[in-house]
This record gives sequence, structure tokens and C-alpha cells, in this order.
Amino acid sequence: MTEGLANFPTVLVGGVPTTRITREELARLMIEDSRLARADPDRLPRLVVSSNGAVIADFHRDPQFREVLLQADIIDADGMPLVMATRLLCETPLEERVATTDFINDAAEAAARAGIRFYFLGAKPGVADTAAAHFRALHPDLQIVGVRHGYFEPEDEAGICEEVRAARADVLWIGLGSPLQETFALRNQHRLRGVAWLRTCGGMFDHYSGRFRRAPAWMQAVGLEWLHRAFNEPVRLGRRYMATNLPAIYYLLTQTTDRHLGGENGQNGPVKHHEDAPADDRAD
Repeated sequence: MTEGLANFPTVLVGGVPTTRITREELARLMIEDSRLARADPDRLPRLVVSSNGAVIADFHRDPQFREVLLQADIIDADGMPLVMATRLLCETPLEERVATTDFINDAAEAAARAGIRFYFLGAKPGVADTAAAHFRALHPDLQIVGVRHGYFEPEDEAGICEEVRAARADVLWIGLGSPLQETFALRNQHRLRGVAWLRTCGGMFDHYSGRFRRAPAWMQAVGLEWLHRAFNEPVRLGRRYMATNLPAIYYLLTQTTDRHLGGENGQNGPVKHHEDAPADDRAD
């Protein structure tokens, strides 16, 4: 059983059990899990995913996606509206937003110091390579031991997992978009024993390849980064946000609480430990 840093409570945010954790704590947990995984090659990877308005809407709309998400070890709050909802409705709100496009910088800095190895999987051909070059330039000691685009068939997955393990990656960053990235991570968890983390990351590779700029800081602070993204990608994201924003607002207002499991201020115990999960055939 993982000790120490893994003992984080959760809070229901829009009905999704969201881990109460900061970016600094998450980076420290990544280092701790990587060391434990190196010592135990049969250890299952921790599934680390993110929640935002679109995820909340899909969580309630799609039972299969809901089941996948509920098997994650950590669900962090990627969207600022989630933090704002807890400030309004919870006794102990989330301390901060854990945006993946921000957290990767904390993770890369910590990994460069500790010798943790990354593998980038996702996006169009060449995009993740450009993002990897960006982070290598920022952190010369950072080990990115593999890069692969996200255009592959299901029958390719076993080979990809073998490549990741052969590269001795500690953290696999999966940028396939939701729900593909979450289902890929869960389906292949048992094929990736010895890897410490399967970390979903959405469009992070696109951001750091220079294809798209982040929203201005003031838009991020007031929860309007989605509007900036929709303006930059109207075809891909405009329709998506039109379909998910109103349901997400409804669920944020009606299903956000830190008294969901009877504990004090949401103190319902640690995130799931891999050794406590029964073995099954999900990778097949």
C-alpha cells in the first residue's frame, strides 16, 4: 500500500469525486510513485485524470464513461469553474485549479531534478515531438524517452505498451482527447505494469507545440478559458461547449458538496491504492 502523499480526500464537484490536491502535492506524489514503481516492476500504474465542464457533462450523460472515470486513482480539477463552485458550495473549497497545461511545468521541473522519465503519446504526427523539444530546451536534464503520435488502431496498443515499458518510462502522458485517453489508460493499465503513472493530458501537446496560445491570465482566473479555446478551434470545440456548458453548470450547482461520504469536510480517506484493486482482464 502506498503511504504518505497518497492520503488525499475527495470532494464531489458536479457529481464527480475530485481529489483535493495542489499542483505541488501532485508533483511530489509523481516522484514518490515513480520510486515505488521502479522498486516493484509488477506495480500497477496510477491512473491520473482531470475533470472540467465537458467531463462533468459526459460523466452524467454516458454511463460507460462514468464507469471508466470512477476507476481513476486521482481526478484533479482542471477547470476554474470547478474551483469556483467549491468556493460557493463547500465548507472547505479546493485550494487551486490543477490545469494540466500548468502542471506539466511543475512535473517537468521535478522530473528533471529527480531523474524521472517521461513518454509522450498523442496528438497529430509531429506535434508531441515539438512539445518534447520545448520541454527539453527548458529542462536540459529532463528525460523524455519516447514520443509517439496518437493515430493508431486498437490492435497497435499492445505494441505501444511494450515500447513504453522498454523505454523504462515512469510517466506516460496520454493526449488522445476525452474519452479516448481515459479508456485507453484503463484498458491498458495491466499492460503497463512498472510504469508509475498514466497521466491523461488532453490538448497539452498542441499548446506546447505552438499550435495554440493559452488564454490571457484574466480569462483563466474568471473561468473563461473555454471561450478562448472555442474561438481558436470553433469547429472542434464550439459545438462541444454548446452541448456541455449548460449541463455542466447545472451539475456544478446541484451536485457540488464536501459532505458526500459522511466524513468531516470531505475527509473520506485516501485515493485508491493499486494493491487494493482486484486483478482482472481489462487489458485484453
